[in-house]
Amino acid sequence: MMLMMNYAGTGAGNTATEKVQKNPNYLMANERMNLMNMAKLSIKGLIESALNLGRTLDSDYAPLQQFFVVMEHCLKHGLKAKKTFLGQNKSFWGPLELVEKLVPEAAEITASVKDLPGLRTPVGRGRAWLRLALMQKKLSEYMKALINRKDLLSEFYEPNALMMEEEGAIISGLLVGLNVIDANFCMKGEDLDSQVGVIDFSMYLKEGPIAKSSEEDVEKELEVQIGMKQEMEMAMKMLDRDVCEKQEALVALRQQLDDLRALKHELSFKLQSSDLALKQKNELNSRLEEKTNQMAATIKQLEHRLRGAVRDRLDAEEANRLFKQDFGDKIESLQMEVDRLRKQCLHYEKEQKKEAKRRPSGNQIVKEVPENKYSPLRIPHLLQKNMSAQNKGVPENVKQAVNEMNSTAHNSTTSPSISPEREGQDGERRILQMCQLCREESSILLTKNECKNCGGIFCSTCSSNEIPLPSSIHPERVCNLCYQRLIQQYCSSPS
Repeated sequence: MMLMMNYAGTGAGNTATEKVQKNPNYLMANERMNLMNMAKLSIKGLIESALNLGRTLDSDYAPLQQFFVVMEHCLKHGLKAKKTFLGQNKSFWGPLELVEKLVPEAAEITASVKDLPGLRTPVGRGRAWLRLALMQKKLSEYMKALINRKDLLSEFYEPNALMMEEEGAIISGLLVGLNVIDANFCMKGEDLDSQVGVIDFSMYLKEGPIAKSSEEDVEKELEVQIGMKQEMEMAMKMLDRDVCEKQEALVALRQQLDDLRALKHELSFKLQSSDLALKQKNELNSRLEEKTNQMAATIKQLEHRLRGAVRDRLDAEEANRLFKQDFGDKIESLQMEVDRLRKQCLHYEKEQKKEAKRRPSGNQIVKEVPENKYSPLRIPHLLQKNMSAQNKGVPENVKQAVNEMNSTAHNSTTSPSISPEREGQDGERRILQMCQLCREESSILLTKNECKNCGGIFCSTCSSNEIPLPSSIHPERVCNLCYQRLIQQYCSSPS
């Protein structure tokens, strides 16, 4: 539908015709201007009549019906025709369906329109959508959101259509005033598919001063709308500035988030390293505790052995004390016996020398010497018999005295007057009484001891040590070789 509204007379019509011939877009611009003016008149008349009426409007109210007709013409202006099997079809329902994608609140009325019974055509759905949006008092918001997305509207409208130009934004601003009226529609029994949208110009055409005043009012309204537009532009600039600030803040927050993520990654790596070090330290601690337990057990064993050694030492000291106590008197008596025998030996040596001077014959001396009860040859045997009868544990001073007596007797008996037969008997006796360790001839006349470990016969020098044997608790006399062997054996044993 093409609307040409010229109030200037014939001259203005001729001028418009010339402009149409020169510029084909002038016709579309003129139509947009006419539709915008009709929308202004319709919206203004609807608001004034609704405020004067003072009640809720319904679908039978004439100014409201004319408003929907004008809105329908505005939405159809420059609409692209879609080819179907029945021919070309122009429907503004397609653009209105996009609103629910732009404003989520519009999805409710879109679903309600699709669910209404009796609506068979897209035109009827579009008319029902306009009525429901007006009831919600969000028609201006939906139209503004739709006009701002010209990239989506280009699929449905021509480039010079009202919805694609500035007039569409002005109309969306005028629709804000409709939020002051209340409307209620019952669309279940209403036939929206077959209604004919014809604009009734008689409601807006006035003569004389009334028309002039109406034109002045329109100009004032236009100025108001221009002021509102400027305010909206200013608000948009402020919003753009606010958006830029928010974007900068968002960039800073993202940078902080990246830093926090890097810090979190570093802390997690340090935590893993700390856990690994803690695990190693725990293992080391476990090993040290195990070694500590082993050392404690070893210390306990050593303490036990130390207590045993101290107990053995005390026992040995007690045994030594008892030994000294028991054999002190015997040692003194033996010492006195040794002194007495030594004196007798000296006395008999003197007598023997005197006899030798008086009797020069050696055979007689040899015969008389054995008959003497206290001859030097018999003194060591008597001493040995006495010592073996007393005890084997004679002190060292007694042994030294016996050794001196043995050496004296041996020197006194070395005379050339002894016969070879007597010398053979003495050698045989020396071999039988010789020490098995040192094998010295001087050990023949010394006191012999029996080793309690190996059973051999040894002199006092080669068997001067006492040590406890495995078969006895008290110390026993052993030879030097057995003593060293037993000491090594006891040292190598664990306990």
